[in-house]
Amino acid sequence: MKKVIKYIVIIALILGVVYATNFFISTNNQDPVKYELENPVKTTIAKKTVATGKVVPEDQVEIKPQISGIIQEVLVKEGEIVAAGDLIARIKVVPNEQSLNSAIGRVDNAKIVLDNSKVDFDRNKKLYDKGIISNQDFVAIELRFNQSKQELINAENDLKIIQLGTAGRGAANTNIRATVSGTVLTVPVKKGDQVIESNNFNPGTTVATIADLTNMIFEGQVDEAEVSKLTLGMPLVISLGAINDKTFAAKLRFVAPQGIEEQGAVQFKIEANVTLDSNFFVRAGYSANATIVVGEKKNVIAIKEALVQFNEETEDPYVELELGDQKFERREVELGISDGIMVEIIDGLTLDDKVKVWNITEPFKKKADKDKKK
Repeated sequence: MKKVIKYIVIIALILGVVYATNFFISTNNQDPVKYELENPVKTTIAKKTVATGKVVPEDQVEIKPQISGIIQEVLVKEGEIVAAGDLIARIKVVPNEQSLNSAIGRVDNAKIVLDNSKVDFDRNKKLYDKGIISNQDFVAIELRFNQSKQELINAENDLKIIQLGTAGRGAANTNIRATVSGTVLTVPVKKGDQVIESNNFNPGTTVATIADLTNMIFEGQVDEAEVSKLTLGMPLVISLGAINDKTFAAKLRFVAPQGIEEQGAVQFKIEANVTLDSNFFVRAGYSANATIVVGEKKNVIAIKEALVQFNEETEDPYVELELGDQKFERREVELGISDGIMVEIIDGLTLDDKVKVWNITEPFKKKADKDKKK
């Protein structure tokens, strides 16, 4: 009897082990993850690129002095609006010693010549009145006398310009005036600063910078991979770092014919006319981003780019389609344009196909939902 019971226990243990083994194997063969499915959709895909840059005035002028000297008075401040011809600053002339001495010497020499010409003219005038010399000779002597008087006037005027900045016949060179209308952006000088005139050898000292802030342009750079897709006149959307939740329309007007290498990448300068909104004050130099649509396709079949996988050997794209309940097969697809989120399916899928969301599992989704509720 005991032997029978012993055999029964042994058999029961063996059957239990076999059952447990079969259960374990069958359980492991089943995929514990329930994958979600998504259908392809018809949508519009726009491929965009972003150019970084800034917004600057179209017309910006640097006001330079016409004569060297010391700033005697500054009459404007940054941010003020001025009209063309408005007085900006006054300069006190500090004459160059060499030029001053040369001008004084020229005046003295002109006086000597004039005195000599006057003596000659007076003597010949008496002779001409008595009919001793001809009219032709007297006219030549009178011409020399008049030229001597004019030479003295010119020398004295040059001396006044060197000493005072003006000869008194027009606007004083010591008065610096705005050449255009606009907003004063910068005034880099102050009373007492020495300034240098603008000439062929020196750009001169900038007394003020004036710009029209109602006419702005976008200046930025795009990568060489995108520059071939740009065409003049194409629309841009400008967003400013200083103004949130507001964009400005713009039109591309210039693409540089030559690129500049920066940190190993070739960048091309672009410019675009910006349409401003009177409700927003846009300051010169705001940092900006320009969004440019370089490619667009409408009403195309597309799926999320995250659903696409790539063959490790051939790098060909494919997706997994559902055949039955959580049973999938691999389907190769041909991809088109992508905006980074959605990608066009040129061939391989229809709107009725159900694509496996391979990288989002059910346990992960439940955990994410739980985290959101927290």
